[in-house]
Parts: sequence; structure tokens; C-alpha cells
Amino acid sequence: MSQNVTLPALGESVTEGTVTRWLKKVGDTVAVDEPLVEVSTDKVDTEIPSPVAGVIEQILVQEDETVEVGAVLVIIGDGSSASAPAAAQPAAAAPAPVAEPVAAPAAVAAPVAATPPASVAAAPVAAPVAAPIAYVPPAPIVPVIAQAPALTPAAAVTTQVPASHAAPATAVAGSDAGYVTPLVRKLASESGIDLSTVAGTGVGGRIRKDDVIAAATTSNPLVSATTHAAAADSALRGTSESMSRLRKVLAERAVASMQQTAQLTTVVEVDVTKIAQLRQQVQSEFVAKTGGKLNFMPFFALAAAEALRVHAKLNASIEGDVVNYHPTENISFAVDTDRGLLTPVIRDASTLTIAQIAQQIADLASRTRANKLMPDELGGGTFTLTNTGSRGALFDTPVVFLPQVAILGTGIVTKRPAVVTSSDGTEAIAIRSLVYLALSYDHRLVDGADASRFLVDIKNRLEAADFNSVMGL
Repeated sequence: MSQNVTLPALGESVTEGTVTRWLKKVGDTVAVDEPLVEVSTDKVDTEIPSPVAGVIEQILVQEDETVEVGAVLVIIGDGSSASAPAAAQPAAAAPAPVAEPVAAPAAVAAPVAATPPASVAAAPVAAPVAAPIAYVPPAPIVPVIAQAPALTPAAAVTTQVPASHAAPATAVAGSDAGYVTPLVRKLASESGIDLSTVAGTGVGGRIRKDDVIAAATTSNPLVSATTHAAAADSALRGTSESMSRLRKVLAERAVASMQQTAQLTTVVEVDVTKIAQLRQQVQSEFVAKTGGKLNFMPFFALAAAEALRVHAKLNASIEGDVVNYHPTENISFAVDTDRGLLTPVIRDASTLTIAQIAQQIADLASRTRANKLMPDELGGGTFTLTNTGSRGALFDTPVVFLPQVAILGTGIVTKRPAVVTSSDGTEAIAIRSLVYLALSYDHRLVDGADASRFLVDIKNRLEAADFNSVMGL
């Protein structure tokens, strides 16, 4: 019995999806909850598991094709419909090897009576070609199949051509690294690296680009012996590809945001030396109780969320001529993935502790990169935080994405000489941990003075570093 597998609802606002990659092909066996196909929506890329077990009978939606929620993607059956063609293949191939022996009917008579193979009797061609089919007992077929791989050198080269496509899939299966991106697979192929020998350092053991580059460097003594190894060329260099659905959606939203809003950026410098000292003091206890390390992001997130409670203009959205001031502070934070930039949401951030925010950041970021995030976890943000400093940038001018009106970019925390003033007014130069905070905002609603007041409140909160009561330890 065959069953239709449809595109499920992947979120409240998701109405369609694009098939980006089939993980199974026609004739493959699939188990319940086994990944069946990868689908991209305007919210998230995700794998669709099979709701039933069986054999893939028909794929109705091809890769890069977009369909609505509820559309039939694939038909899965019990495999009975595929068994007849499979049984017919040996019978169809039989006439060639038995062409000469058929001339001896007397010798054939005995095997016919003694050979009642069920598969031959069920073959649809048994009646019209009774003599050739009756002559093909199971025994002679075995050596023919067994000898098939023993090809001549020329034939062996021909049959190995498709292996360039099959090798990466085999390597991935043996490495427990899950899905390997096309970029990583291509880089490994060009570098001569067997993915099955690479230990992935990504989430869940996934093999990343850096893992392949490291393996290529290790395997090449000429490269590893040099003082400065040149970075590997991008696998995309000199190529062309279609934009993914996620990238097209991001592009459209970025352009729409820049066209429909009046954006500008205000920057302040913050001394986070006290927070750096606080992190050192509680780090061991924090790791013991939460299982993760404490970095600066939870402090930035909480300080921003608390400031949003006071500066409601920054936690609002514009719909036509109406301004909606949100009742909760739902902080979206940017996560860099192989598929593009995604922004999971920490809800009611102003009511959480540092430990709770740190745990949510770690969990959401991990599941975002592993493509395990639910679409609704990407919606409902009222303000965005982006940590461009994680890649070494001092600061940038981030783009506000509608319907939000503001986004805060945090730069890299660096130690630099700065002027400090003691309690008695004495000034001195000292080494301090400093960071730039860049706030981009929609000038249709937020004025420069509003932005400055908001940033100064965050600056004062961070520089005072009075977080002991909200550490959550």
C-alpha cells in the first residue's frame, strides 16, 4: 500500500518551501523518522523526516522546486511494486547466454522438470519464451553476477566514473558527521582529502571547512613546514551558483529595509574591564553549574534588554502610521551559519539571569548551526544583537531588519591604554578592556538623542558591572 508524504507546516507564517536536496532516491528503503529531504523556507532550512517506513516509489517534487505546504513530495510504498521489475531483469538477460544450449532440447527436458524456481514462474515473459527461461536455473546466474566486477582495465575505468559522486556520500556516512555542505565536499575533493578520515569539530561532529583545511595542511609536509602557510583558495573561486532560498530572502529583506527606512548608526566606547575581572572570578563556578563558559555576550544582552524597558522607542515597530511599543524584550541574536545569517530569539530577556541568557545563547546557536531549530524560534524578535567582534571587527554599521527599528552591534573586546580617573580625581593611563557598541536605528522613529541616551545607559550598566544579584549561580 502506498502513502503520500506531504510538505508539513514548518511554522505559523511559513506557507511554502523549496526542496534543496533529496536524501533518498527512487528504490531506496526508508525508516520511520529517517531524514528524507532537505527543505528551505524563508525562516529556516530543515530536514523532513519520513512519517512511514517503506520504499521510495515516486518523487514528485524536484530539487530547487518550490511548493506550498500540504503538497505531495514523495510516494512511499511497501516495495511490492518494485519487486516485479527486479525479478524480470534476469529473465530479460537470459536469452544471450542460453542461445546455443537451446539447440539441445533433449538435454533441456530434464532440468525443466526438476527446476521450479518461483521467480521464473512469476516472470511476465515466461509464456512467450518458455524454452530460454526454463533453461536459466539459479545456479548459472550466480557466477555471472559474481564475475561482473572482474572487468577489463578499460571497462573498469568506465565503471569508476560515477564514483566521484558516490565517494563523498560514503565518506560522510563513515564519519558520523551528518550533512557535509557542498562547499566542504568540493574543498575536500580539490585538496585530495578523504572525508572519512577527517574528525569534525563542528556541532555534533560535523566536518567544517577549517577541518578540511587543517587536514590538507597536515597531509602536505611542504605546507606545514613553512613559517607562513598561504590560506587555501575558496572552493567558490571562479564558479557560479544559484542563490539559495534563504539567501534570496535575506537579500530581499535587506534591500527592502534600506529602501523603506532612514537608517543611521551611533557608536560609543565602553570600558568592560570590571566585567572581564568578574568573568575570571566566577568562571570555574559558572562552568561547573552550567556546563558552558561565560563570555561577554550575556552581559551585553541583559544590559540592552534592561535599557529597552526604559527606552521603549528602541523596542518598537512601525506599521503604516502606527507605532507599536512591545510589552516584552525579545532579543534576536545573529548566528553565522553555512547557509547564511539566522537570528534565533531569546524571549523576555530582561527577566532572565546571566546564566539563563548564556545557556539560551549556547543552545539556540548550537541548534541553529546544526539545522535543528524550529521555525517559530526565529520569529517574534523585537530588537537584535549582533556580535561582529567574534570575527575580530572593531565595529560595523549593522542593518536594521523590518519590522524592528534598531540593532546593536558589539565589536571585539581589546586591551588598550586609556585614561582612568580615581575616586579622588587623579587621572592616569592604564591598560583597560574596551569595546565599541554600534547602534543602528530607524530615524523615522528614533532620533539621535534617543539613541545616545539608550547607549549611555548600556555603557553605565556595563562599566559598573553590578551583576552579582543576577548571575543566576
